[in-house]
Amino acid sequence: MVGRGLYEREKIETVATGPILRLAIIVHKNNFGFLRLLFANLVILSHSFELVDGNRSRELLTRVFGTISFGELGVFGFFLISGYLITKSFQSSHSGVEYILKRILRIYPGYTVAYFLCLLLAPFVGGNISSLTLKQLTIWIIELRSPQMDGSFSGLPYSGLNGSMWTIAYEFRCYLLVLALWPLGLLDRKLLLLFLVAAALAISSVDVGLFRWFPDKLVAIFGDPFWSLRLTAVFGCGALFHLYRDRITFTNVAACLCGASLLIALFFRPIAVPAVAILGGYVLFWFAFNVRSSQLSAIGQRIDISYGTYLYAWPLQNLLVWLYPAIPPWLVFAAATIGAGMLGLFSWLFVERPFLQLKSSNKLLRPSSCRHSNPRGKPTPAPTLSTQSTSELSAGTASCRPQPPEVI
Repeated sequence: MVGRGLYEREKIETVATGPILRLAIIVHKNNFGFLRLLFANLVILSHSFELVDGNRSRELLTRVFGTISFGELGVFGFFLISGYLITKSFQSSHSGVEYILKRILRIYPGYTVAYFLCLLLAPFVGGNISSLTLKQLTIWIIELRSPQMDGSFSGLPYSGLNGSMWTIAYEFRCYLLVLALWPLGLLDRKLLLLFLVAAALAISSVDVGLFRWFPDKLVAIFGDPFWSLRLTAVFGCGALFHLYRDRITFTNVAACLCGASLLIALFFRPIAVPAVAILGGYVLFWFAFNVRSSQLSAIGQRIDISYGTYLYAWPLQNLLVWLYPAIPPWLVFAAATIGAGMLGLFSWLFVERPFLQLKSSNKLLRPSSCRHSNPRGKPTPAPTLSTQSTSELSAGTASCRPQPPEVI
């Protein structure tokens, strides 16, 4: 999903108390790696109950609040972080081409390998491989669809080969949207962007039936209109936290108040998702920047298994339910967490990191000199220590000296 670098030039901004103090090159530290892994495991926890029961009757967060599940909470957390970091990555990229190539190299390799591994599993769980064509596979992979094969996991409540992959396409569309906003200048018109995000949050909180007018032919391009608008709005909130980073201060008192207000708001369906995006977003970024822990900040810094964990958990969970129909959800959660973590490590070491290193060594993605420019092509000074909380594949390094490989 989104990345982090080992080192970065940052703007030393007050996390809680004041303006910019000084410029320096500092070792990158925050808790985004921990949060991404946490959100991946929340999705696994939620799906463990849903895949066994076929509904949310025992899903833990749904039982408490009756509005959203841990799975949705994890996805919203991913999109908040992604909105913050992708916006930063775009602003520090030297061209739109560089930006989109970074996004492709980050998303497609891990996704594609996981996709084909799911297809290899399918015949062993009843899938009819003859139902697929090369043309179909090519189109589905380009569109970042979830893998599917007729007959797979037949008889289970959810027969999809990988039901978690549906969010990948929505996230990539958000990446493209950031690029599309550039010629419109919306990233510079923060008030207008704030209004649009607020409107999207409000509209996506009403009944899903409002979106039935959306033409089916456009769903393949834009996805389900309800989820496209909702996830884009949450992504936009993350982007706004970055764009307004010089005006937002993160304090312990404010974080407690936002957390308490969020717990109340989660009982009310119309405001649950906006509350997660706004109040939960504040708590998330407060935790990422203000909670100082060398153990937490070390998670995901050099080895980031969160993307792979997310990609591989569903097929492992459904396989367990298919093999052992009476398996308890908590055992599914425990086994899938361990198994997906191991596969996530495989994905990182042998798929994701090699492609990130390829990106880092690609001359097309690096400036020829220390003179930096933004995607509009206007020269900008060498970056001043920005709060790029996870260098998310950031191309704009603070100096022309060799930098460690970017890690996501």
